[in-house]
Amino acid sequence: MHTSTETSHPPAQPSATKHRGLFRCIAFFLLALIVIVGITVLVIWIVIKPKRLVYTIEDGSIQNFNLNNNHLNSTFNFLIRAHNPNGRASIYYDSIEVSVVYDDQTLAFNTLEPFHQPTRNVTRLKTGILAENAALSGSVSKDLRVEKASGDVELDVHLRAKIRFKVGIWKSGHRTLRILCSPVTVHFSKSKGFQRTYCDIDL
Repeated sequence: MHTSTETSHPPAQPSATKHRGLFRCIAFFLLALIVIVGITVLVIWIVIKPKRLVYTIEDGSIQNFNLNNNHLNSTFNFLIRAHNPNGRASIYYDSIEVSVVYDDQTLAFNTLEPFHQPTRNVTRLKTGILAENAALSGSVSKDLRVEKASGDVELDVHLRAKIRFKVGIWKSGHRTLRILCSPVTVHFSKSKGFQRTYCDIDL
């Protein structure tokens, strides 16, 4: 008597090829979406043709200057003129840092209030940048004393801002705006006039 044995096989699994095809389709879709978005942003940027921002320092003064034992206490006041010449793009300034530098050493630092600048607009920023017991190197301290005795000092004013452009309902991503105003000649005596300083823009 012969007995027959039946061999059972596990249920068939979904084809790995189908999974790979699905993943490939998703990858292609995401890539196409990224390309479309990138091209859209590029076209918008080309159409609006943003003009170069213009920054100048219109006025400057120094108050309560006290340099003792290589430590500085003082207030540096500047009136900064920010011009947005663009007719289509307004600008969001989400953060602004401003510093006063002498001979590559930072004397004072402050932050300014965020603001939105409309198209074809001039905004004036009043800054009071405080140096509070700022430690200076011996050479910088010595040179500052000489400058004080001469009646004026040449400074560098640095601004660094996180900005976004807005055209209609479209807003760009954050861009870093770096501004250097140099040299800014400030007189210790208020009787002397201030000469406007034009700034270099890096965006």
